[in-house]
Amino acid sequence: MKRLTRKEEEAMKILWKARKGFIKELIDLHHEPKPLYTTFSSVIRGLEEKGYVSHKAYGKNHEYYPLVKKEDYRRIFMKDVVSDYFGSSYKNVVSFFINEKKLSAGDLKKIIQIIEKGEEDG
Repeated sequence: MKRLTRKEEEAMKILWKARKGFIKELIDLHHEPKPLYTTFSSVIRGLEEKGYVSHKAYGKNHEYYPLVKKEDYRRIFMKDVVSDYFGSSYKNVVSFFINEKKLSAGDLKKIIQIIEKGEEDG
């Protein structure tokens, strides 16, 4: 699965939320500034070429829908981020968020509980 550009990710987020839609409908869901119809259509067609999106044709109109689930993309994306920026170490990821003051001691206790529960279930 190829990694997406920022514009492609924005389009996929809209499609995941909408579940399906025609280009004009999807543009209406886009944040400001709204992209031009031709620009957004090109992004969607590129996503289709990459296998992320497909469509159902109604004459000349196409209703697009995602082929890749958000959870599946998130899993691949996060694996790449951890590999590329944290030396494939999830410990380094957690340390980063602690140093950035994004995780509290309470958060860490909850994470430890989740890990311990997972070990009990396994």
